[in-house]
Amino acid sequence: MDSIAKARHIIRRYYPRNHLLLAVALGLALILVSVLTPDAPGDGDRLRRDISLAGHADKPGAEAPVFSVGPMLPAEGAVIAESADSRVNWHSLTVQPGDNLSAIFGRVGLSAQELYRIINSSDEAGILNRLFPGYELSFHIPEPGKLEQLQVFMSPLEGFVFTRQDAFYQVEPIQLTADVVQVVKQGAIADSLFLAGQEADIPASVIMGMADIFGGVIDFLMDPRSGDQFSIVYEEKYLNGEFIGTGDIVGAQFINRGREHVAVRYETTQGNVGFFSPDGESMQKAFLRNPLDVFRISSNFNPNRRHPILNTIRAHRGTDYAAPTGTPIRATADGTVTWAARNGSFGKLVVIQHNGSFETKYAHLNDYAGGIKKGSRVQQGQIIGYVGSTGGATGPHLHYEFLVNGVHKDPRTIVDELPQAISLAPQEMPRFLEHASRILKRFNETKPDGRLLTYTNTPSQAPGSE
Repeated sequence: MDSIAKARHIIRRYYPRNHLLLAVALGLALILVSVLTPDAPGDGDRLRRDISLAGHADKPGAEAPVFSVGPMLPAEGAVIAESADSRVNWHSLTVQPGDNLSAIFGRVGLSAQELYRIINSSDEAGILNRLFPGYELSFHIPEPGKLEQLQVFMSPLEGFVFTRQDAFYQVEPIQLTADVVQVVKQGAIADSLFLAGQEADIPASVIMGMADIFGGVIDFLMDPRSGDQFSIVYEEKYLNGEFIGTGDIVGAQFINRGREHVAVRYETTQGNVGFFSPDGESMQKAFLRNPLDVFRISSNFNPNRRHPILNTIRAHRGTDYAAPTGTPIRATADGTVTWAARNGSFGKLVVIQHNGSFETKYAHLNDYAGGIKKGSRVQQGQIIGYVGSTGGATGPHLHYEFLVNGVHKDPRTIVDELPQAISLAPQEMPRFLEHASRILKRFNETKPDGRLLTYTNTPSQAPGSE
């Protein structure tokens, strides 16, 4: 039996005649519907194009591609992260460590001549020679090898657009404005402040910022206890409905061992910004309690300590903070750098002279922060270097010394003996109190247990006024 006869035999045996007739009828009906349905060539393509171009107009001020900015380190080599772009004939690249411009242009099919032409368009084109990881580059290439427009975003809100004008490119800045909303987050400490922040879905940068704000009144290594509570009001930034990062901390509350600390961000009439208690006292004390954010104390101030290398009784005139190599070190107060170089067993050392007769030393650094050299002015909290193990160190740590009139003092206790920061001027208080009351109200409105802050009723006049 040939193959055709076999097929007929199988169909007749397993498929009844009425089923076959029904299947044929349905098939003919589907073919008829397909043929008769009107088709609008190009409508679907145009619709898809309209959707893909929504919010992506090809002009300055258009919506920026949203991306996360990585560490701002000079770019070298040739490593690129590429992402699909929904815009027609657009190619987007996110610069990674190891990137270089010629490799990027080659990857999107542009020649060295095109690269030379755009780099020499104007002085602003120099931004292309200073690419950093996290920069977003979007190329509009309508036909192979022809660059019509290039958008360079240093952040989601700032960038430049290069638009072809005959043989060269016109360069214009892009400055977008984010929508800013205030959010309130609360947490309770079980193990550590940072774990509590993670539990409350608070970004690490915001938790670190709160630690900086209260750094003059709370020792976040020794003071926090299980059950301590905190609340933070801070800004979130959005661009076209997409979250792009956090902004300023607006206010913060920390209840440590039953004692409440409250700080409100305020800009004075002179334009100075700081954090103040509800009665107008600055939260910025004379010195921070610790020069590191993450650490453990490996050795305290001890005039009778046995030296770990020399094995002799030798005074330890500072505090040792054990921390991973590369951990940022902060200046504990405003001052002037008087030393930023190697110094014997101290290794890489930074010495800062502060107002009055105060001096601090930071030893065993792995490296110095940018711009830190003899004569540099530094501000409280500014990063001056990074933890290392240079000099006579047995492992990565910071050796921190505090001197008053040339005499070494215990860095862990001297802070409480120093003068406190000044309060707002009396004429500034009415404006500040009005601002502070709005922030305190945010805390009170969001307390899950209905408990109000100590400062529920903001005073109507400056403390001490008649």
